[in-house]
Amino acid sequence: MTRTDSQSGVQMAILASRIDAIARKMANTLFRTARSGVLNSGHDFSCVVLTADCRLIAGAVSLPAHVMAGPDEIARYVSEMHPVLKRGDAFLHNSPYHGNSHAADHCLVVPVIDDEGVHRYTVLAKAHQADCGNSKPTTYIGDAEDVYQEGALIFPAVQIQRNYKDVGDVIRMCQARIRVPDIWWGDYLASLGAARIGEHELLNLGKEVGWEKLAQHVENWFDYSERRITAAIGRLNSGTAIVSSKHDPFPGAPDGIPVDVKVTVDAVAGRIEVDLRDNPDCLPCGLNLTEGTSRSAALVGVFNALGDHTIPANAGAFRRLKVHLRENCVVGIPRHPFSCSVATTNLADRVASPVQVAIAQISPGFGMAEGGPIFPPAGGVISGRDPRRDDTAYVNQVHLGITGGPATPRQDGWLTLIHVGNAGLCRHDCVEVDELSYPITVWERRILTDTAGAGKFRGAPSIRVEFGPAEGASLKVFYNADGMINVAQGAVGGLSGAPTGALKRLCDGSIEPQPACTGVSLSENERIISISSGGGGYGNPAERDEDLVMSDVREGYFSPEKAKELFGVIFCVDGEIDRKATNDARRALLA
Repeated sequence: MTRTDSQSGVQMAILASRIDAIARKMANTLFRTARSGVLNSGHDFSCVVLTADCRLIAGAVSLPAHVMAGPDEIARYVSEMHPVLKRGDAFLHNSPYHGNSHAADHCLVVPVIDDEGVHRYTVLAKAHQADCGNSKPTTYIGDAEDVYQEGALIFPAVQIQRNYKDVGDVIRMCQARIRVPDIWWGDYLASLGAARIGEHELLNLGKEVGWEKLAQHVENWFDYSERRITAAIGRLNSGTAIVSSKHDPFPGAPDGIPVDVKVTVDAVAGRIEVDLRDNPDCLPCGLNLTEGTSRSAALVGVFNALGDHTIPANAGAFRRLKVHLRENCVVGIPRHPFSCSVATTNLADRVASPVQVAIAQISPGFGMAEGGPIFPPAGGVISGRDPRRDDTAYVNQVHLGITGGPATPRQDGWLTLIHVGNAGLCRHDCVEVDELSYPITVWERRILTDTAGAGKFRGAPSIRVEFGPAEGASLKVFYNADGMINVAQGAVGGLSGAPTGALKRLCDGSIEPQPACTGVSLSENERIISISSGGGGYGNPAERDEDLVMSDVREGYFSPEKAKELFGVIFCVDGEIDRKATNDARRALLA
């Protein structure tokens, strides 16, 4: 490497880090100033930097389901609707038919305009709302037959600031319709602050480095990212695999929703194609994916499967990946007025997980098992009135306990993944904070034994959460659960994880099973019981390291009986491994 090349590489690394740091500053601003629990506790938001022509540069700690695809379409739509962009403009966008994920994710889009009036970059802050004006107090309406029944306020590239001043008409519309207007206002200011921080930092960076030099860096960064992913794809086998998954029966889909994913790897050319076109048409329910979430889900599966998480996820890397979609497809491009209320989670994971499994089939040693389907009640939206605060209304999504991490060729499933699309970046709530913030009591949160998908590497086990209204209060929980029937499958000989569960404990202590999609009303002394799904395993369980099995048994992930049955590991009375008996048992399992 020449001295010039070395300096060029160092400069690229520095500038890439500085732009990434801008996205991180945006995210830190939103996290620290947001008012709703789903943002300041759950971390359900994303902040990105794009080129003026709408190519993703950096997303820092953003959720992959939010940003792999979508921000580019959103920024493009904003530019189409507002051809003359000026400094001080800001736009509110949440339309699922124009690039967004679902109506609950409000995006603040700000063009970065230099001193000469040239549009240089665009920044976008996307934040899941506590309430978005839906017909029911939840941001996920799984049984909505169409967008009208869903009821959310839809803002297709609506100007919300001009010359850094709020457009009051739009603000009043939100405050009049959203159930928790003060919470929304605080979250709006947090998102706007994040976007303005991004604008400010990019303007300073452009002045410091020079706009032309910065633009050349971005092109070099895209080329570097493309080379990195090309090399990673080159380590795979070439081939094609079709993997099928299936969402459980659901309102509007009484027989369930089959999803077929066709993945083609051309290792020589360094390209991967994912074809989602051979799937059902849009359905009269809220599970339909948007174009953004369809593409994102496929790309999430690919990046997960490559096994190299240092590859930048940006427009340069995306040049080597092609996702084929069709219009009016449940995992494609939706037609108005089909609802996409639950577009970020359930069916999106039924796309991402099979992509991971398909690449594992083509190239054992890569890919992943299936992640646990979601959302059980512990990830639902709670609502009601708080008697401790003058009966004030509250609405918020909680993350009280969801696991589901899929096993990989090198490690066990991530216990706190929540779901494939957020890559573990959403956070589990602190029980004490939730109990202080809302009139609820969490009675139990614990791991369930013998629920993880067994394998050479195991999936994450299930978690059981029991919660209900605090004394003198009532509570409603809305959720949209998948995986009660169709569980997370293993890969390359790995076994499946345990199913999702939803139960209601009545005042007399009796237990009633609950449907997959519902809003459960709880009076005082009633509780909801949530069981998350376990993640699938990877590889033959009989090849799991014996000491890892012993650790699993001691942690309570597997019982000694299941350890013998699944892994062929036999324990003595003192809890140590009987090595001779284990060797004999494992040879029998592998025969």
